[in-house]
Amino acid sequence: MSLSGKRVAILLENMYEDQEFWYPYYRLKGAGAQVVIVAPKAGTAYTSKHGYEAKSNVAAADVKGSDFDGVVIPGGYSPDLMRRVPAMVNLVRDAHDAGKIIGSICHAAWMLCSADVLKGRTITCFFSIKDDVKHAGAEYVDQEVVIDRNLITSRSPADLPAYCEAIVAALEK
Repeated sequence: MSLSGKRVAILLENMYEDQEFWYPYYRLKGAGAQVVIVAPKAGTAYTSKHGYEAKSNVAAADVKGSDFDGVVIPGGYSPDLMRRVPAMVNLVRDAHDAGKIIGSICHAAWMLCSADVLKGRTITCFFSIKDDVKHAGAEYVDQEVVIDRNLITSRSPADLPAYCEAIVAALEK
């Protein structure tokens, strides 16, 4: 229970990648963190790419990134939907500005682009959006996990074990 007392937001929208949502959700809960599912609307079911539902706890407009010790952003197609909701983008920007741990895997880097937090940073992501992160001011590298200050990024579900270990270790500090 190394994360007892830590509060972590996991962002949610339709078309999320199942593994990139559920693996961190259970890994963080298992480490003792209070995991809060944040979405555009509270108490709403959102469907994954493969048809599985997850229900949000709170609306993004009702919380700030600084309310949490960390924010985890799953990939899939959901980040493209998330970044259309100003409150979701503002939550990520607020968490970044407060120095909170931000985990981004696969296509979740789109949220980092929209939150305008990538200038001068080194990250990884799914290879097909590397041009997007470069245009947002980041250096792209093809590695399993990249840690640049408070940003922890990975490429795909295959990287989940190392990604989650890096997030837990950062939150333990």
